[in-house]
Amino acid sequence: MTTLNIAVAGASGRMGRMLVQAISAAPDATLVGALDVAGSPSIGQDAGAFAGQPTGVLIESDFAAALHNADVLIDFTRPEGTLRHLDYCAANGVQMVIGTTGFDDAGKAAIRLAAGKVGVVLAPNMSVGVNVTLKLLEMAAKSFSEGYDIEIVEAHHRHKVDAPSGTALKMGEVIADALGRDLKQCAVYGREGVTGERDPSTIGFATVRGGDVVGDHTVLFLGTGERIEISHKSSSRVTYAHGALRAARFLAAQPHGLFGMDDVLGLKG
Repeated sequence: MTTLNIAVAGASGRMGRMLVQAISAAPDATLVGALDVAGSPSIGQDAGAFAGQPTGVLIESDFAAALHNADVLIDFTRPEGTLRHLDYCAANGVQMVIGTTGFDDAGKAAIRLAAGKVGVVLAPNMSVGVNVTLKLLEMAAKSFSEGYDIEIVEAHHRHKVDAPSGTALKMGEVIADALGRDLKQCAVYGREGVTGERDPSTIGFATVRGGDVVGDHTVLFLGTGERIEISHKSSSRVTYAHGALRAARFLAAQPHGLFGMDDVLGLKG
C-alpha cells in the first residue's frame, strides 16, 4: 500500500486538530508536518498532544521544516496564510488540498496559477454529503427555473469570520450556473427597510452566527402552493477531515491541475 505523506496547516486550530486525528488513524497516510503561525503557544509541541496521542511531529512555523517531507499540505486556515503556503508549495512540488474560504478574485487567480505547477483541490466544503447536495441543487434548479423564488440560509459557530459561508456561496454559484445567471449580478445578501417587491431573478442569502454550530445550510425553492427545502447539517468536523483525505488521495495521481470535490467524487457530468 502506498503511503501519503501529509502536512497540516493551522494544526492547533479546531479543524487542524481534527485533521491530525484523521490522518493518524488512516492506514494509508502519515502525518509528516504541522504548521501554525509564529507566536502560537503550540509551536514546538507535538501535534497530537491535545488528544494525548503523540505523533512524533512537532508544530512548526517554518515552512521548510514542516513541509520538507510532505507530498500534500491540507490547509483550512485564512486566505492570507493559505496564499503564502501556496507560494511555497508551488515552488517546492507540494500538492495542496485547500478548504479555506473567503478568497477574493486575486486570490482565486493565484490558486489557478499555482495549479499549473502542482495539483490543487479547492473546495469551500470537503464534506462528501455537501458535495452530493450541490449535485442535487443543480438538478433542482433546472426543474424549478420558473415560478420559484430561491433563498439560501446558513448557520455557523460564533467564531467564523466570513459571511456568507463559502459553502453557501458555492450553492448559489451552482444554482445560478444551472439557471444561466451570474451570481454576482443576482445575489442579494441582506434586506432591511422598505425593499420593495422581491425580484424573482434574484438569489437571496441569510446568515446566522452563534454558539458552536458546525455548519447548517438550507436552500429553499419557494413556489405558489409549495415549498421545497434541500438541507445539509454537519454535527462534526470529522466529515470535512475525511473528505480532505479523499482529496489528498485523489491528488496522488495528478501531476498538476485545479480540481474540485466533484472531480474527487466523480460527480461531474
